[in-house]
Amino acid sequence: MSGDIVLMRVHDALAEPPERGKVFLVDRLWPRGVRKEALCLDGWLKDAAPSTGLRRWFGHDPARWAEFAERYRRELADRPEALRPVLDALAEGPVVLLYAARDTEHNQAVVLRGVLEGARGR
Repeated sequence: MSGDIVLMRVHDALAEPPERGKVFLVDRLWPRGVRKEALCLDGWLKDAAPSTGLRRWFGHDPARWAEFAERYRRELADRPEALRPVLDALAEGPVVLLYAARDTEHNQAVVLRGVLEGARGR
């Protein structure tokens, strides 16, 4: 049985921690203002996060969203091993992907969820 993929902002998780599932941070950088011991993580997937160059280019600009998503999918295709911890966890149950961005619609976790769902479907 496979689990659901839930997206959650880091700061929301601090206020109300996820009730179930394995929890992974999917940002390359640690979230500002958050103590490492404040988050109960099963993993920090730095290698599954967008490259520094791509992250800086995107700059959370919604006008660049489609191009960002495409470039990020290509980066993930070049490093499939970075997805293994989440795919293994999904085989056991639900997974929570934490991200720090304020924009809940235009962030790497949205793209990553789509890639993971596609990888599970194979």
